[in-house]
Amino acid sequence: MATPDFLVEVGTEELPPKALKKLSESFGEGLRSRLADAGIEHGEIETFATPRRLAVRVNKLADAQPDTPFEKKGPAVKAAFDGQGNPTRALEGFARNLGIQPDELDTMETEKGAWLVYRGVEKGRPTAELLPGMVEQSLNGLPIPKRMRWGARREEFVRPVHWLIMLYGSKEVPCTLLGCEAGHATRGHRFHHPGELIISTPADYELVLRQNGWVEPDFTARREQIRNGVTRVADEQARGRAVINPGLLDEVTALCEWPVPLLGRFEERFLEVPPEALVSSMEEHQKYFHVVDGNNTMLPCFITVANIESRDPSAVIAGNEKVIRPRLADAAFFYDTDRKTPLINRVNDLKPIVFQQDLGSLHDKTLRIASLAGRIAGAIGADTEEARRAGTLSKTDLLTEMVQEFDDLQGVMGEYYARHNGEHDAVARALSEQYLPGFAGDRIPASDIGACVALADRLDSLVGLFGVNQPPSGTRDPYALRRAALGVIRILVERELKLDLEELAGWAASEFNSLTVADPINPVVDYVLERFRASFEDQGVAAEVFLSVQARRPTQPLDFNRRVMAVNNFIALPQAQALASANKRVSNILEKQGGTQSDQVKPEYFHENAEQALFEAVQTQQEKVAPLFAQGDYDAGLQSLAQLREVVDMFFNDVMVMAEDESLRANRLALLEQLRQLFLRVADISLLQTNSE
Repeated sequence: MATPDFLVEVGTEELPPKALKKLSESFGEGLRSRLADAGIEHGEIETFATPRRLAVRVNKLADAQPDTPFEKKGPAVKAAFDGQGNPTRALEGFARNLGIQPDELDTMETEKGAWLVYRGVEKGRPTAELLPGMVEQSLNGLPIPKRMRWGARREEFVRPVHWLIMLYGSKEVPCTLLGCEAGHATRGHRFHHPGELIISTPADYELVLRQNGWVEPDFTARREQIRNGVTRVADEQARGRAVINPGLLDEVTALCEWPVPLLGRFEERFLEVPPEALVSSMEEHQKYFHVVDGNNTMLPCFITVANIESRDPSAVIAGNEKVIRPRLADAAFFYDTDRKTPLINRVNDLKPIVFQQDLGSLHDKTLRIASLAGRIAGAIGADTEEARRAGTLSKTDLLTEMVQEFDDLQGVMGEYYARHNGEHDAVARALSEQYLPGFAGDRIPASDIGACVALADRLDSLVGLFGVNQPPSGTRDPYALRRAALGVIRILVERELKLDLEELAGWAASEFNSLTVADPINPVVDYVLERFRASFEDQGVAAEVFLSVQARRPTQPLDFNRRVMAVNNFIALPQAQALASANKRVSNILEKQGGTQSDQVKPEYFHENAEQALFEAVQTQQEKVAPLFAQGDYDAGLQSLAQLREVVDMFFNDVMVMAEDESLRANRLALLEQLRQLFLRVADISLLQTNSE
């Protein structure tokens, strides 16, 4: 079987840079999936992406589907022949439909008798016939939020399509997709080589584009080329270090086909502006990389990546310097203007800004945050007045010119302005830390006051919106309550704050006078605790471990986390499954008797040695684990309880729990209740036993 390479390239107008990488990966995965569905063997699949093209190369692609054996069951032998052994109409019709003679059929013996069967081989279709449909389906499956049309055409794609390559080996795959007829011709760089380039075979693709077209088609190679070039320019020309944001690097890679890094400069006076504002202006608007010295202090220069090898690089640099200068001047003006009004004088200006129509204005929210942050501070031993002050100022920087221009600087500018106003260091720091963590993997507030304000802000939103019956639904979460819940969990757990969610939610609820839901506290607590599930899944914790702890509903996240980690370690012990099974059995027995039983055990009713052994072991373990559980050392407690396996197994082997004598039965049930309650101090480990008893 021949295995030529296959190449498909779709040439377009400039593709959206933030989506390019995802589009390319999806295109490659789409072809991989469809080849697998068709059963066509192949080698490595490579993807290529530039601003003007998406391409996939499938190496060593089999030239046809494999032949597939099949069999079709015909009539029973009894019904296939008459008394003289001649074919009946049923047999003749079956053979005629298959285009064969009756004597080409085999006989198959089954439990229900003998049947005629036709065994054959279905010839696999040529790959070249299947490729157009596979490519079309893969393109239709790309994650494109909004497709566009161009000219008078009815075809739709993310951008207008101008050329199409479909090569299988050295031969074109005849087809028309997205209004373009497939051929051998690609196009080079828009300015350096705007004309056509002929691709003879798929293996020539990169070589032709690099050597003749001024295009680096490999996204990963181009990204590393940019990284290395930017690093080199910063070192050689600025004697500094380029700060390379991975997201910005991907975006710049998606904007260039032939990247050329160039160093530009700006006036040192702009360094008086907070560096975050300068970086935001350069990265967000201009896609520049900034440069720092050995002390991480920003230098008055930037690196732009041009998509052209200019004959006069100085002109390109001058043009970029001319563009960035007014943006930095705006930032300097905003900074100077904002500092003229202290943050505390902006508090009342929050009154016209609606937070949520049933929950009042941002001014109302800041008053609630201030009060709640003060209560949290008191609970963890932090300064309550500083927490209240930080809460009061928490949203004031949203009114500043700088934040209205660069919304990603909320909180950051609040800290700068607070320091300028002479606020305490802890208050100023809390204004930026209130938004942490902002995303998965982000850091949490490092200061106590920052943690108090961050918790207060999130709890106010959660309780308030649940309290007016506006919880998240499906994919709709306009107030980012899922992220808020995860933030609450991370702050409480990672800072090891022994705060109870029910109490915190109750404090938050007491700050409102407009809630329409009678009890928003329990729904909020359940919602926040449920967010733990995804977090533990990411850590590789089995779902049943989470569920066993959730069944006990500990409402202190730090305590919840410790229990889960302990149970997760417990299930790795050799005794775990037997004890989980025993707990499941105990749970079933007690449930059949109406649930929780008395745990008052009377040793004088023991008839079997196994009863006495289990009773003594349980008493011993109660004394050992009680102080461990009291201090939250669930791991050591469960390790100790694992020693009960032998006496538990012996009890169930030797003792009839449901004895006819009512007093014996009640005593044995009480003993099992003691055993069950011992484990329930941590989790319902019966849920670790998935097999029903």
